[in-house]
Amino acid sequence: MKLYFKFIAILLKSRMQYKASFLMTALGQFLVSFTTFLSVYFMFSRFHSVNGYTFSEVLICFSILLMSFSLCECFVRGFDIFPWLIRSGNLDRILVRPRNEIFQVLTSNMDFTRFGRTLQAILILAYAIPTCGVVWTFDKVITLILMLIGGIAVFSALFVLYAGVSFFTIESLEFMNIFTDGTREFGKYPLSIYGDVVLKFFTYIIPVALFQYYPFLYLVGRSEQFGLMFLPLFGFLFMIPCYCFFRFGLRKYKSTGS
Repeated sequence: MKLYFKFIAILLKSRMQYKASFLMTALGQFLVSFTTFLSVYFMFSRFHSVNGYTFSEVLICFSILLMSFSLCECFVRGFDIFPWLIRSGNLDRILVRPRNEIFQVLTSNMDFTRFGRTLQAILILAYAIPTCGVVWTFDKVITLILMLIGGIAVFSALFVLYAGVSFFTIESLEFMNIFTDGTREFGKYPLSIYGDVVLKFFTYIIPVALFQYYPFLYLVGRSEQFGLMFLPLFGFLFMIPCYCFFRFGLRKYKSTGS
């Protein structure tokens, strides 16, 4: 961990060599994501509830998913650009080094400008917490924290899965954005509003609902099932098959010759 934080310090220092560019890019990330918030705001300015959910309740879903996704884009960015590592030949250099390849990919690239989105998610959550009507007992606070941790685990696993697929395609696969950027868009609202088929898909195939929807029901008092608060932890189980697929692709990898 000491070496990991040293890499973070090095990368952050390199990004801050051009402070104006860094701040403007972070502001751009904030504004681009802000348009998504505006779409939710204008929706509720016309309709006061969506499938029975209030504006503040929806903002909890929106902010948790946006925060977990933006943190993954920042710290797991190396897997997001994994096809470039293969094409450029940098993966070959990673494989001949004595350090673990997962560690090296994680520290190969971090996009700290994504904190612009994270800041927005924090501000939205700060507004939603006192206005959503939730009585913030200890278990509700833990539920909120587990939702965030579970979201980070699921999105990190998706980036690793994306990297695993890249071994067999070389080029980046835009369809994988359905499960990353697309999920971020879907997650603006509780997943139940999209129907049973979508909810089941995001429960049993891509377990987004396990950190976004089911614990949310317990959080806002729409369910009394205490066990729902622990469902986000299953996001870590989703990491196992994604990691295994990545290792399978790594064993099949042959240098691109770059």
